Amino acid sequence: MKNYCISPDASLIECMRSVDITGAGIVLAVDSEFKLIGTISDGDVRKALVKGCPLDSSIATHINRNCFYVLPTVPRAEVLDIMQARRFEQVPIVDEQGKVIGLHLLHDMLGNISRPNWAVVMAGGKGMRLRPLTEKLPKPMIKVAGRPLLERIILHLVGHGIRRIFLSVNHLAQVIEDYFEDGSKYGTKIEYLRDDDPLGSGGAISLLPGIPEQALLVMNGDMIVDINFADIIEFHNQNDFYATMGVYSYFHQVPFGCVEIQDNRLAGLEEKPVLEKMVNAGIYVLSPQAVSAIPKNTYFPITTLFEDAIKNNLVCGTFPVEKEWLDIGSPKQLQQARGE
Repeated sequence: MKNYCISPDASLIECMRSVDITGAGIVLAVDSEFKLIGTISDGDVRKALVKGCPLDSSIATHINRNCFYVLPTVPRAEVLDIMQARRFEQVPIVDEQGKVIGLHLLHDMLGNISRPNWAVVMAGGKGMRLRPLTEKLPKPMIKVAGRPLLERIILHLVGHGIRRIFLSVNHLAQVIEDYFEDGSKYGTKIEYLRDDDPLGSGGAISLLPGIPEQALLVMNGDMIVDINFADIIEFHNQNDFYATMGVYSYFHQVPFGCVEIQDNRLAGLEEKPVLEKMVNAGIYVLSPQAVSAIPKNTYFPITTLFEDAIKNNLVCGTFPVEKEWLDIGSPKQLQQARGE
């Protein structure tokens, strides 16, 4: 990490050498305790030279002291989202004391990670419970914190190496297609499964141009989720599952006092207990065998695939989604996602 750091008293020529050594296009100006002062890019150096600054002059007046940085706790996908949105090529990582501990590079996050797996995102729902908001806007295009839900998902997929994404579209499909186009601006290839006659979450998969050679990642396009997609795919592959379902711990507080009864006698009381259930998180990994079992041109919910597998003694796995997960299906859930 020291190669990326430089003293604010360093000269322009020293800065040029550091930029050349790291190849990151940027160096971080730090104090004696490695606390971040600011950044200086190769472009900043060029501007200084064009203005006639000597090579041995200090970089101090050319440092961007209002640079953007993140804490190490910020998820990789969120960092990638920020970098894409604000067109950052580099983002410093600092701890709570302001000390530099790393540097996110967009090239590394997009260019060096590539998985052979395809992904299908279900984005064709009409969002009836969110009307009138969804009368002119597809539900996956609803914005949370200034960005459509579907765009967040795509950036999340790209951040974990998915380079071929299929969007299943129906309701107001043109809005989605016009927004994402071929996906090149996101560092991936986006293709569209036009589900003109709604085939359900499973039936839409039958519209793929062929059976993928690797496990297929499938997910709903109307959620906020923080999950390492590489982990669920590896979990699926290592266990050789027919299909894997992402599951989430859902807690519900009963609003009443509950009673236990034995032989018509009161045996116990429990005041407003909290119940925990594992729920379907709307994220799946399907083996090529499972994909090939999906009937064509037939309405087929993806849950039917799992039900059929259980009946036929085909082993399916469950993968816990342990971080953030929120399904945006109702106005209340949307308000929660927006922090309202």
